[in-house]
Amino acid sequence: MKKYARLFRYLAAYKSNIVLYFLFIVLAIVFSVASIGSLPFFIDLIFTKGKADVLEPETITNSQDFIRYISYHLQELMKANGKVYVLALICVMVLIAVFLKNLFTYLSYYILAPMRNGVMNRLRRELFQKILIMPIGYFTEQRKGDIMSRMTNDVGELENSVVGTVEGLIKDPLNLIILLSTLVFISPKLSLFLLIFLPVTGFIIGRISRTLKKQSNAAAIKQGEALSVLDETLSGLRVIKAFTAERLVGKKFEEHNEALFHVKNKMQYRRDLASPLSEFLGVLILCGILYFGGQLVLGGNAGGLTDKGFIMYIGIFTQIISPAKALSTSFYNMQKGTAAIARIEEVLQAPVMVQEAANPKAIKSFEHSIEFKNVGFAYDDVTILKNINLKIEKGKTVALVGSSGAGKSTLADLVPRFHDVSSGELLIDGINIKDYSLDELRGLMGIVTQEPILFNDTIANNITLGIDNATPQAIEQAAKIANAHNFIVQKEDGYKTNIGDRGGKLSGGERQRMTIARAVLKNPPILILDEATSSLDTESERLVQDAINNLMNNRTSLVIAHRLSTIRHADEIIVLQKGEIVERGTHDSLIAQNGFYKRLVDMQEVR
Repeated sequence: MKKYARLFRYLAAYKSNIVLYFLFIVLAIVFSVASIGSLPFFIDLIFTKGKADVLEPETITNSQDFIRYISYHLQELMKANGKVYVLALICVMVLIAVFLKNLFTYLSYYILAPMRNGVMNRLRRELFQKILIMPIGYFTEQRKGDIMSRMTNDVGELENSVVGTVEGLIKDPLNLIILLSTLVFISPKLSLFLLIFLPVTGFIIGRISRTLKKQSNAAAIKQGEALSVLDETLSGLRVIKAFTAERLVGKKFEEHNEALFHVKNKMQYRRDLASPLSEFLGVLILCGILYFGGQLVLGGNAGGLTDKGFIMYIGIFTQIISPAKALSTSFYNMQKGTAAIARIEEVLQAPVMVQEAANPKAIKSFEHSIEFKNVGFAYDDVTILKNINLKIEKGKTVALVGSSGAGKSTLADLVPRFHDVSSGELLIDGINIKDYSLDELRGLMGIVTQEPILFNDTIANNITLGIDNATPQAIEQAAKIANAHNFIVQKEDGYKTNIGDRGGKLSGGERQRMTIARAVLKNPPILILDEATSSLDTESERLVQDAINNLMNNRTSLVIAHRLSTIRHADEIIVLQKGEIVERGTHDSLIAQNGFYKRLVDMQEVR
């Protein structure tokens, strides 16, 4: 049950609902027992004639006294009003009992619905919020499809398998406890038989259900792998078609899908066994009760159990089979849901490496400089940056160049705290950035990435991402500075045009200019550019480069670049190799050194 501690914690917010749920369930069970309890009196009324009068018991100490008490009063009513009157009275009592049973059952469902949906709503919210605050490095180690599977399939599995069986985990045990208590009250001797065989039944069901957790975990993994293939296929469909790789990709998906098919079949076989197995075992016990109980009654050694009491006993026992079946199914589902909650907890319990300071300092403006002091960074014991010493004065442009994998993007990602340094210090205006408020720190920065990140929304909403109350005039002005206004107004709906998934309705240059317009509108004092023109054609590159030049005016810029047009006029060029600074200076001075930077230019890695 420790695995479900989070769900129980969520349920703590619904204490009053839980109390009402228990109350309604108990009342529903009581009226259910009352409706079944009228059965022997109905049979006695219809099928027995000429029996001796029943005497009223002086005290009620056991079930037989209680049955005689009711029989005596029904007998008196029958003498005064006739059998038909008593028959009608029994029917009305049964009808009222059944009506109240179903009324309280519905009220329990009414109370349960907001609890169940509220718990799942909170779980989905916390899971999504955790995904938002996790460092970027976490997602480079995870399959996107697996994360999506945990957010969708595992949460859905948990809802169906665990939260969906809350009713069974509360109502059915209560039902069994009240029914068993009633049976013990009617005949303690006969109930001893039950107390021996019911645990044996539970043991058999438990043994069979143990493998469900393992199978469910395997199914979740296969589901995540299949989703990953689907995500990669949708993202790279153009390349797949260009290289006629449909058959290869289809085969890869089919392998994952087939494995998922077999695992789910095995899991379903086990789960579907719960209901018929528990029903068979229940009927087996019922047959034992009929034999031993009948033997007691016929042999006159019933221990005070009358024929009416025996009929009531059997009637109530038949009501045990249904909740016992439901409870065994719930137990199966709990085992199945254990794998889902474990996979969800892996995300929720994952350590957040970039955390807000306990008492963060406000930073409303950038005044002096960004400084790296002996900065090192490692991820999973792999050193990516070491001994970085760099100072970027306000208003200056610093360019980062180097071979692929040299650590350029990682170095830039340290400034907005997408990662935290492993050693050394990163200072802004002389204060460690770990001491600043994360939101305010990132509020000072604008980022334009190599691959434009856009969302399936309107052009205006993509430009105003993260900015509240931006006026149409401000949006238009930002688009003009980014050389985006002309193509936007040519769209059918202008700034209200939906750009499709990841901006698929726009060209590469149009997408990039939109991301620049987004940065212009934010108007940040610090700008981080991650080779924003590397994948563009000549005409688009010129438009985007002009937009970048407009954006960089009067800003402190950290630029990752491969193009000389971007970095030639940088105040300082930092050359990185294997995570270390190997050269630094202006373009002309580095060319004159005839070192590593010159080789990059000659090999057209910087062109």
